[in-house]
Amino acid sequence: MKAIMVMFDSLNRHFLSAYGCDWTHTPNFRRLAERTATFDTCYVGSMPCMPARREIHTGRHNLLHRSWGPIEPFDDSMPEILKNAGVYTHLVSDHYHYWEEGGCNYHARYSSWEISRGQEGDPWIGQVRDPEMPEAVAGRAGAGNWRQDWVNRAYMKTKDDQPQGKTFAMGLDFLRRNVGADNWLLHIETFDPHEPFFSQEEFKKLYPHAYEGKHFDWPPYRYVQETKDEVEHCRYEYAALVSMCDYYLGKILDAMDELGLWDDTMLIVNTDHGFLLNEHDSWAKCWCPWYDHKAHVPFFVWDPRCKVAGERRQSLVATIDLAPTLLEYFGVEPTADMQGRPLRDTIAADAPVHDAVLYGIFGGQLNVTDGRYTYFRAPAPPDNTPLYEYTHMPTHMRHTFSLEEMRGATMAGPFGFTKGCPVMRIPAAGKWTNGDPRITRNWLFDTKNDPGQEQPLDDPDIERRMIEHLTRLMRATDAPAEQYERLGLAKDA
Repeated sequence: MKAIMVMFDSLNRHFLSAYGCDWTHTPNFRRLAERTATFDTCYVGSMPCMPARREIHTGRHNLLHRSWGPIEPFDDSMPEILKNAGVYTHLVSDHYHYWEEGGCNYHARYSSWEISRGQEGDPWIGQVRDPEMPEAVAGRAGAGNWRQDWVNRAYMKTKDDQPQGKTFAMGLDFLRRNVGADNWLLHIETFDPHEPFFSQEEFKKLYPHAYEGKHFDWPPYRYVQETKDEVEHCRYEYAALVSMCDYYLGKILDAMDELGLWDDTMLIVNTDHGFLLNEHDSWAKCWCPWYDHKAHVPFFVWDPRCKVAGERRQSLVATIDLAPTLLEYFGVEPTADMQGRPLRDTIAADAPVHDAVLYGIFGGQLNVTDGRYTYFRAPAPPDNTPLYEYTHMPTHMRHTFSLEEMRGATMAGPFGFTKGCPVMRIPAAGKWTNGDPRITRNWLFDTKNDPGQEQPLDDPDIERRMIEHLTRLMRATDAPAEQYERLGLAKDA
């Protein structure tokens, strides 16, 4: 058996023709839907980037115990389990967070791995003098990784020079080199269409529009403050990058045709989360509620065992299902700590696997959906306490925990999933709190009748049912006791 997982970052399903968009140029996503089972009710889990990838490895939620961080010593890693079972696993990626302290050990779980440098502000090209930048960008060059991004861009003159192009080239090289072999998993992962929305002119030309405003392809994480023209332009820049993703997806579909891989190779195409592009008057993610434009994601699967193609699936599935699905496909049992379910029967016949799933971000609202209703549970105390990180690997995105944070550490546990190991318990007060009043309230939406989540419901019976789902799933995740207190919930509700 063979498998390919193609993963994009920040892919908003509303920009794909396969999900009803009629103005973007995504013919290969449409072609993909014709060759696979297309899932209409797939949700994220632990957010954002590295928490989502931890779920892909472990098949279980981590958002109640940990923010952004590496694979923990007690985690069950799907690619490592496959590797130990004799399945060759290979990662090709330009997702530069893998090479930072907060994601530093994911790639080591594979049999082999290759990287492509230069996405976003990846500290790649060393250049002392300032790069040439548009005036609107130069004013922000001192903020974070903006300056480095423009240093990097100077070395990307064509689409194949960009990290995405190089990543897919490495993936195609693996396919051609190993097409005659058996028992392998190829994980192709690109950071695109994550911001900044940098693509080549050939993709921008697909979206002609009159625009004379500032350079704007990297929206901030906040409420929209830009003009109507600036918003429209930024959405076209994102669409152009989605079309670039579509172009390289087509290369994989072409290779599967050419090499005859459809007969014995599973194909999964997915994303970690979506992205707000003026929906709910907001940009980006993380800082505001996890509306469906971020949490309800595209998902496609071809399983050569059942050969379902061109069909839609309505059953509720989630990121936690990826690990057990791939393990089952290769004849390996999912571990006892995995909360996800193998999707073989769901792909074949839309068999249900979940009546509800959790999703959200550590320290933020805790969300639950049953596939129709979505419920956002806000922290009860205004200071969002009590809140603790539980870890053996005290790193944030780009650096270790501070000395001040570590001075408050104690030992706790073990939890049911830590294999008998106690863990550090580190105070995390103030995480993921900001000035957005929407994250301080509970919200209930009916996504069947209100797919844009614009009309909150006031229905105590439905809210009570969603709270029952929420607390049951928290118990199944072995949530720390203080999470119930933080969210104003009774553990046995």
